Amino acid sequence: MSVLWTIFVVQSILLALNSNLGGAENATAVFDEDGNLVVGLVIVHEREQQNVPALASRAIRSFLSQTKGVSVFDYYIAYNRDHVIFNDNLELCSAVQKGATFLLDFTWTDTNRIMAAADNFNIPYVHADASPQTFLKVMETYLRARGANDVVYIFDSPENADMAIYFLITESQLRTIIFDRLSDNAIERIKSVRPYPSFFAIIANTSQMGVLFGRALQGGLVTKPDKWNLIFMDVETERFEYHETFPAMSRLLMEKSTCCMLMNMEDGCTCPVEFKPWEAHLENVVQKVLQQALRDQLPLVTQEDCSVVGSSATAEISGLLRDLRSDERFWMPDGSRMLRYNLNVSIWSSTEEDEAEAIRVGSIAKGVVVPSEGNRIKATKRYFRVGTTESIPWAYRRRDPQTGEIILDEAGQPIWEGYCIDFLQQLSKVMSFDYDLVWPKKGTFGMRDKAGNWDGLIGDLVVGEIDFAMASMKMTAEREEVVDFVAPYFEQTGILIVMRNPVRETSLFKFMTVLRLEVWLSILLAIVATAVMLWLLDKFSPYSAKNNKQAYPYECRDFTLKESFWFALTSFTPQGGGEAPKALSGRTLVAAYWLFVVLMLATFTANLAAFLTVERMQTPVQSLEQLSRQSRIKYTVVKNSDTHDYFKNMKNAEDVLYQMWRNLTLSSGNDQAQYRVWDYPIKEQYINILSAIESAKPVDSAEAGFKRVNERLEADFAFVHDSAEIKYEISRNCNLTEVGEVFAEQPYAIAVQQGSHLQDELSFYILELQKERYFESLTAKFWNNSVRGVCPNTDDSEGITLESLGGVFIATLVGLALAMVTLAGEVLYYRRKDRQTKLVQVEPAAETPNNKSKKEKQQSLNFKNMLNLDPKNNLNKVADKKIPKEITIGSKFVPASEKQQKISYISVFPRNPIH
Repeated sequence: MSVLWTIFVVQSILLALNSNLGGAENATAVFDEDGNLVVGLVIVHEREQQNVPALASRAIRSFLSQTKGVSVFDYYIAYNRDHVIFNDNLELCSAVQKGATFLLDFTWTDTNRIMAAADNFNIPYVHADASPQTFLKVMETYLRARGANDVVYIFDSPENADMAIYFLITESQLRTIIFDRLSDNAIERIKSVRPYPSFFAIIANTSQMGVLFGRALQGGLVTKPDKWNLIFMDVETERFEYHETFPAMSRLLMEKSTCCMLMNMEDGCTCPVEFKPWEAHLENVVQKVLQQALRDQLPLVTQEDCSVVGSSATAEISGLLRDLRSDERFWMPDGSRMLRYNLNVSIWSSTEEDEAEAIRVGSIAKGVVVPSEGNRIKATKRYFRVGTTESIPWAYRRRDPQTGEIILDEAGQPIWEGYCIDFLQQLSKVMSFDYDLVWPKKGTFGMRDKAGNWDGLIGDLVVGEIDFAMASMKMTAEREEVVDFVAPYFEQTGILIVMRNPVRETSLFKFMTVLRLEVWLSILLAIVATAVMLWLLDKFSPYSAKNNKQAYPYECRDFTLKESFWFALTSFTPQGGGEAPKALSGRTLVAAYWLFVVLMLATFTANLAAFLTVERMQTPVQSLEQLSRQSRIKYTVVKNSDTHDYFKNMKNAEDVLYQMWRNLTLSSGNDQAQYRVWDYPIKEQYINILSAIESAKPVDSAEAGFKRVNERLEADFAFVHDSAEIKYEISRNCNLTEVGEVFAEQPYAIAVQQGSHLQDELSFYILELQKERYFESLTAKFWNNSVRGVCPNTDDSEGITLESLGGVFIATLVGLALAMVTLAGEVLYYRRKDRQTKLVQVEPAAETPNNKSKKEKQQSLNFKNMLNLDPKNNLNKVADKKIPKEITIGSKFVPASEKQQKISYISVFPRNPIH
């Protein structure tokens, strides 16, 4: 600053030497008749500063009451900015004609017009601040120390807002927006500012500060308290009610030492309730100028012709400016010619280590920010509005698992999750920025209408609604016409087909479905018919064991009706039916029946194996081409999605190629022989696919598409969508499976505004994260197939399940149960019969000759059967038989020793006489 000031002084001296020395008719010190030095003060102020004349007059009176030997004449000029040249100002010319010693400029901004007029009249010139503008300068100094680039200023009155505009035009280096007070309209306008501001600053006294901050809080502007900065223009800051509520916001509090310093009082003084630093500053400047005029006996400049240009008076004020710089009450910022009042300001905010409590982190004096010992001014983070849209698993709003309603945070905003959200959080850490997530009001990723206007995320980037878009956005040439893309952050993704795993009908008697009902009924009828025929043949055939005892003297199987059924049933088992009939007719029937059994068992076994094998081999289509060639499986896409556009474009390409081929073959100027083909050389695959999609009606969202697939239990519906989303859904749904390979691959990337400085920076940090293998861990988090470990195994390659053949075991258990029931019936029947036999006692009747004869015949027959004697056999064989020692003849076996009537002898007579 000292170098600039030296140059300024030298230039002023040169101007004074080269100026018209006759410009000032009288440039000597003037004394009145009492010997007092005559000082003329010309004070220029803004028309809005109506209190400046009263304040200056009070300062002059105070000076004259304390100082002798000086007489002051003051002239006040309300500055009119409509005048291009200030020299022709009638009030200034009138003052110069009477005589002027100093020109004090209290306007809001540095202006060359007033200073040039002072130089022309050879009047010393001082520009000082007599407004709250210095508070604005202190706030900007603090914001720049935090690294701010833009800010929204909020003032408590339109006058202060007007004052700030002139300062911001000439001295501010921040992108600034100004609002006076906070109406509902102003709050909505702040919310619509794009790019959204990084900082907010309120400049007001304590009472107005509480009102303004309360409105901002109620209007939803205080989403990030650390972005809010408050500077109080009085010392009654204890009345502010939000000190403890938001410790993270910065509060610049004017210390009471400022009051004592500007009022020329000792430390610890009592500040007036309505103390205004700029008013005290005005009085100090006026008194300082008068002291300088009295001390240096400055001349009273008079000039009759205001159009004559005089010499510069810089030399006369150089000493004054040096004194002002050394005075602790005054502050002249670097690069500025405005003399400002010094403010001792303490900075209160939370630290990065402890954000729950506000402490004194620093101070500001003469525009220098000094951190407190052990603390530092918390550096600001850049702020971006990041656009996104719902696309699972990239970005989605958290929902209640029961009701499906969106869950909101404390601020009433939805909670976003997903791959892109985690990636964005990591980027905010390595790039040190804050962000808000914004979703498009219309559309999703972006579609261009016929007029060339975009909606969705692309449209928000074009109009500046967002700074960059973080979503599952594919890089396309059409989008690159209006936005820029950074380095891709995700591997190549494309389009994939998803279908539902077919629901197999589980039945415990699945083996029974191998043969149809009529076949089973036919088998049952064959068993019944065979059993009946076997019984009839054994009964009526003269060569059966039953009717031919001579040929079969040993014990043979008696094929009763019951025994025949048992033979027919057991013939189906590997054990076989047992002893076969003896007659040729019966054996012929059994041979034919056994052939039938062998064929039926072989047929059942082969069909069962084929049935289970074919069931495991049932698979859906394996490619997009197969899907387009069939009609059983319906399929669809998300309406107006990238996948939908892909099929539309491919269909249009086929149409164009067909038109070109037709024009080529039908053109009379070409040799048609070389284009004569039997088949159309271009497949109409995508024409058929798009037609099938339109007939199945595209869905509104991917969620609806997955739902439709999951509802089709017969696996007759497919959903064509983004491969990454399909693989994510498959990893979390046991019912879904992917079909075929990925096609139409494209990368995902972040989109930024055209020419944005963020493009190179984002690309750099994405490449750095790739080196750290960050994306691999992030991919594993969202595409973790371990969730499918809990899915039931539907693959029968490891063996036939119990559900398929459980009926066999049930049939066995049923047979076991029937056997036990039969056993119980047999036991009960036997006990009941035995009990009845014991209870009924029948007396023996008197034996008549007829009865006796019948009785003897029956006993003889029983004994013959017991000995298995044949009348044709000779009696020598009887001797070979071992006759039991105890024999009882009757319907019930009773030992002979227990019989009351002993048998004395037994007579045996053969049926045929023995020759």
